[in-house]
Amino acid sequence: MSGHSKWASIKHSKGIADAKRGKIFSKYAVAIALASKEANGDVTNNPKLRLLVEKAKASGMPKDNIERAVKRGVGEGGEGGIIEEMYFEAYGPGGAALIIHSITDNKNRAVADVKYALSRFDGKMAGEGSVKWMFKEVGKIIIDKSKWIDDFEMKAIEAGASDIKSLEDVIEIETSNNDLHVVKAEVEKFVEITDAYLEWVGTQEVDIAEQNIKDKLDKLIEALDDCQDVEEVFTNANYID
Repeated sequence: MSGHSKWASIKHSKGIADAKRGKIFSKYAVAIALASKEANGDVTNNPKLRLLVEKAKASGMPKDNIERAVKRGVGEGGEGGIIEEMYFEAYGPGGAALIIHSITDNKNRAVADVKYALSRFDGKMAGEGSVKWMFKEVGKIIIDKSKWIDDFEMKAIEAGASDIKSLEDVIEIETSNNDLHVVKAEVEKFVEITDAYLEWVGTQEVDIAEQNIKDKLDKLIEALDDCQDVEEVFTNANYID
């Protein structure tokens, strides 16, 4: 798990089970609405909003749902309340630090759900700034290893990539948080990408060796991810044998 998003590490293989499809669509809807609000509904010329719409389509989210979310962001359609983006800072089992990214139209519900999930698995809320200093926000671009050619590495670096890693099944390109959309656009010119997203990566890792602590932390992260208003969960935990 080495200092990265637990959800990011499993979402490519986990798939979308029918039981979770509606919840995933709901999370995309509020994320799109928030991005639409910031972009004044301009899907074509706003990279962040365009990327979210592309990912929602790839997940199977109906076109009408996506369009309603875009309209909601600019105040059309009369759906829901004011959408807010929040980051909760917390500690989990084994002293692992957590950053919990939430997008919600009901702040009280989001806070209550996160606190409840933390309480179930030995987690606790932390003060603002007490956790974030142990992370940095970076961009990640994921490419199927079968589509990668060694010559692409120099092209990716020229496009602005700060690091390139060869993982088990994929190539992971890292960028600065501000350069993700620019690098993504350049990389797509020479290879098809699987995913692209921003991620909080731990710079101060916490090693966890005990299996019972690993299991409890996994359960906590899954419980947080199941919260209606939680988009992503990041940790600086580093699992060791």
